[in-house]
Amino acid sequence: RSVSRGLGDVYKRQIKFYTLATAALCLGLTSCGDDFLTQEPASSVPVDGYYNTEAHIMESAVAAYDPMQWYDYFGGWAPLNLVWDSMGDDIYVGGGSTTDQGQIHKISQYRSDPRDNIGGAWSTSYSGINRSIRLIDNAETSNLPETSKNLFIIEGRAMRAWYYLVLWKTWGNVPYYEKNLVFPYVTRQYSADEVYAAVTADLEGVLDSKVLPMNQPDNWKGRMTQAAAAMIYADYVMYQADKSKYAKALGYLKDIINSHEYDLVSAAELWDVTNEWNKEIIFDVNYQSKGGKRSWGSANATGGTVLPEMIGVDGFWTSNPTPEFQSGWGFCAVSKEVYDAYEENDLRRDLGVLNIDKFIKDERAKGYDAGYGGRYQNTGYFLRKYLPRPGGNDGNVADGGLNWDYNLHLYRYAETLLNAAELALETGDASFAQDCFDKVRTRAGLDSKTVSLDNLIDERRLEFVGEGKRYFDLVRTGKAATVLKAGGGVVLKNKETMEWGGQAIPERETWNPNKKYIQIPQDEIEATASKGEEFAIKQNPK
Repeated sequence: RSVSRGLGDVYKRQIKFYTLATAALCLGLTSCGDDFLTQEPASSVPVDGYYNTEAHIMESAVAAYDPMQWYDYFGGWAPLNLVWDSMGDDIYVGGGSTTDQGQIHKISQYRSDPRDNIGGAWSTSYSGINRSIRLIDNAETSNLPETSKNLFIIEGRAMRAWYYLVLWKTWGNVPYYEKNLVFPYVTRQYSADEVYAAVTADLEGVLDSKVLPMNQPDNWKGRMTQAAAAMIYADYVMYQADKSKYAKALGYLKDIINSHEYDLVSAAELWDVTNEWNKEIIFDVNYQSKGGKRSWGSANATGGTVLPEMIGVDGFWTSNPTPEFQSGWGFCAVSKEVYDAYEENDLRRDLGVLNIDKFIKDERAKGYDAGYGGRYQNTGYFLRKYLPRPGGNDGNVADGGLNWDYNLHLYRYAETLLNAAELALETGDASFAQDCFDKVRTRAGLDSKTVSLDNLIDERRLEFVGEGKRYFDLVRTGKAATVLKAGGGVVLKNKETMEWGGQAIPERETWNPNKKYIQIPQDEIEATASKGEEFAIKQNPK
């Protein structure tokens, strides 16, 4: 929602609260009955005096987490992993043509359009910030015991930092505030460097307080933790390439490692959608199909995610009576280049990426026939990690395609290890860096390799394909200008001739530092143009 025009409406909506049953759904509560999924939100009630019990503060916390679910569908169909990775060299937007989700195609080409943009992600982020601050304010003025009060306050500050991270990495130079705005709901646009300085200073206070638990019990998975806040902090510091904070970031990551609260799981277990909150997961966007109410007319209803439907193999069919996958809309094509970059015995390759030709061949060897369509930017490779599986949207009560039961992984322990390896290498602890690096490679079934910055970036590419990391790795390490060339440089597969040829992104411009951030939505520019020089939002360079 527009910073200048929409926050007043956001405030009005804050007097509507979720029942505790809805809180359980949003935050991942699992040990409860089925009927909680169908409960309706409570009626509007006066705000004054309401936030004086832990149960009512919890409702405010639920409201702060809720916008995390909106990015994939609300106001722009912008799953964060697809948008961010489409700016790199491993994932292509796909779909039917360049006009199918054209705003993401333009972003992938470094031609982002301020009038045809993912404005929903901007609005979602500021809604999350507003609600996180409301949580802080409600906790501060409550009569809760100091321990409970401080936990909610720190939780709100950490959530606020995460929402700002989405804005900062995507748009860079954004309006920033730590207290909610009052009429006329405008504030100064910060430079990306100013945002970085403000948020990391606040996050250091969050982390040094050690108020947050390192992990959450099973019934509260999805709530903020010390580990999640540490990963958010490292995300900021590493993307900023702020070497003055590398040692501090490494210290926070070592706390995660030394806690033994997290660990690597097998490559197969990691992407088992029936075991979402396995020991490797540090922070996820929680989605749940059972009782899911998201529909074409209700983008922000609680429920599942549309991502599997978007990236499913278009026109997929098989005579196998127990198919592994269901068809989808053919977005998120994976490049042949990244598939070929895996070593042959790398366990991650075929668990993370579906080679459809190999799959069809294997099906025929079992006596079944199979096939698929092949849409725009078809490479023959699909992101297996999040493909729709039979039964994956069971129990929804609205539109099945919008209610898949798959969490979006934001941070997992493998990234803790690879981040720690990189930071340790940069701060002179090569032995620790090697140990962390080897653990990730061992899980993948690979031999040790000498740790180096180039090898770490290559390993991150293979470990996190399709998880929204690659573009930022290329930018922060100075590799973007040489890797992200016009045309994309990737070949496509012709479904008729089964031959390789053509380019995945023929419209792509060559990346340069002006392309680091996408264009700010034009309605935000226009909404602040009359507010005076101090508050007028300036557009990012093209």
